[in-house]
Amino acid sequence: MAKPLLVIAAGGTGGHMFPAQALAEAMLARGWRVKLSTDARGNRYSDSFPEAVKREVVSSATPARGGALAKIAMPFRILSGVLSAWSSMRKDRPTVVVGFGGYPAIPAMSAATVLGLPRMVHEQNGVLGRVNGLFAKRADVVACSVWPTELPPKTNAVHTGNPVRGVVLEHAGAPYHFPGDFPMNLLVIGGSQGASILSNVVPKAVALLPEAMRAHLNVSHQARAADLEDVVAFYEGLGVAADVQPFFDDVPVRMDAAQLVISRAGASSIADLTVIGRPSILIPLAIAVRDEQTANAKALVEAGGAFLIKEPELTPEGLASHIEAILADAEGATAMAQAAAAQGKPDATETLAALVESLAEKG
Repeated sequence: MAKPLLVIAAGGTGGHMFPAQALAEAMLARGWRVKLSTDARGNRYSDSFPEAVKREVVSSATPARGGALAKIAMPFRILSGVLSAWSSMRKDRPTVVVGFGGYPAIPAMSAATVLGLPRMVHEQNGVLGRVNGLFAKRADVVACSVWPTELPPKTNAVHTGNPVRGVVLEHAGAPYHFPGDFPMNLLVIGGSQGASILSNVVPKAVALLPEAMRAHLNVSHQARAADLEDVVAFYEGLGVAADVQPFFDDVPVRMDAAQLVISRAGASSIADLTVIGRPSILIPLAIAVRDEQTANAKALVEAGGAFLIKEPELTPEGLASHIEAILADAEGATAMAQAAAAQGKPDATETLAALVESLAEKG
């Protein structure tokens, strides 16, 4: 008897792909076959998926990219992707299809809807994304990372949390080493591609810290390639030990070792922070149309695990004040770490995997 097949439809950013990868790992462990349906852009994030996951690259498009001609061609590119996904599913019928959002998820989710296959939507953010919104009412279930998430009426929704990869779960609940007069690690991450505003503000904020605190500081700073040289030079000028890279492939290790994390409030970053349990200063992305990053951070901030600074209000002086307040208060920092860990859902992946198997039984 052939193994059941899960098709995961996702793409666009690490925020969609990281939880998709976590589910892929879990379903492979349960004896399923797994296929990732994405476009060329999403496929660039698939290198970390297990080798056993089959990649299926389909045509898709997003209105955020390209000029007028690209926008005119967009419906035709998506239709081409839908037909390709439909043809593939006719040849190798999936047992369940799960969409994680992003425009690359449209072809597989559309084909699954046409074929009447058991299907689920997973929403990583506290506000339903555009693509997930298209399929939420047509899906058998919508799995939500953040609760409550605003959803269309009569949507069958459950709170699962946001799945994290196995490399993150290895550090779940790791003991927190509170700050003091010894080496302290500051981790600065700005999403899968870094954030220029953090590269502009964080080093200047570090420069405003008391000299005695700076002397004990080790900084891991994710910076865009265009900002890299300036950030490196600034930290060198301060005499602060800093590892500056466009991308860290060991974020869970660095987060485990960190006394404080400065980050965007992307869904995967919030999930990692709460599963590992670290104090953080969160700066939600201001240009997010639905302000989903503020919604993502809400519960963590209210629980006392993080401070939130709105992007228009982010200044070196204000950020330095928050950094100093946390790193100068071992007891308070420890309480923040504990509050963050209390918000974590390390079982989110297994909860989602169980939902997939439940849909397979009903289908």
